[in-house]
Amino acid sequence: MKHRKLHTLHRPAKRHNGHPPLVFVHGGYIHGGCWDLNFLPHFSELGYHCHAVDLSGHGKSEGRDELDSYDINHYAGDVAHVVAGLDAPPVLIGHSMGALVVQRYLERGTAAAVIMMAPVPTTGLTACSIQLNQKQPDFLREAAYAVRGKYTENTVRVMREVYFSPDVTHEQFTSFKPLVQDESTTAIAEMMALAWRPPSRRPKIPALVMGGELDAIFPANMLHFTATGWNAETCVIPGAGHMLMMEPQWTTAASRIDNWINRRLPRAAAA
Repeated sequence: MKHRKLHTLHRPAKRHNGHPPLVFVHGGYIHGGCWDLNFLPHFSELGYHCHAVDLSGHGKSEGRDELDSYDINHYAGDVAHVVAGLDAPPVLIGHSMGALVVQRYLERGTAAAVIMMAPVPTTGLTACSIQLNQKQPDFLREAAYAVRGKYTENTVRVMREVYFSPDVTHEQFTSFKPLVQDESTTAIAEMMALAWRPPSRRPKIPALVMGGELDAIFPANMLHFTATGWNAETCVIPGAGHMLMMEPQWTTAASRIDNWINRRLPRAAAA
């Protein structure tokens, strides 16, 4: 695989708590900046070394011109590149498509633990896409406007209703808008047909599957399909939508993650 120059946000711990580093992997149609609004400064303050990667063709990473050629294995290779530069196996935290990417990385790679937030269902995107289009028939058209930065009043309404809970503030949605970008058509096609590709390996590491109670993209009742394959704990954030790290309920999600890590992983000697 051709190496691409990746952009990674690094937020070192204010005072290291002895836990493994955290590697955050964003979802589709967005880049790693989604983590830097709340999660990175919060977890850095809690004592974690934090890293958030822009996958190839996303954000400030190379490869935008080749975006449509990238599949999930390419993105998993990006995660492998980030992990290789760390001093210890990390806790991988993937959101939406990013949750699938970290699972694919773990078919060959290692980690201390994995947290999958609003993961793509094991059955793929097809059924969820049909349900979403029935509820929001304008979504595909308005999403095409959004990735080009063209927000009409209807674009704002549809994108807010699909990606967020009704509690999202104007400021929170405004911070979401510049993060939206195109996604690889190859990766999307692969996710549509996910049910026909069983994983080749699932390491026995602590796993947590988290979702929003009001997620309009991947409903919370789908979480157990992912959790079962990983023997994972499941956590539903009350009142939250799809963008768990940017929702008004982000502090609840972050607290659940921190508590879970403290419960499941031993601390090394704090630096």
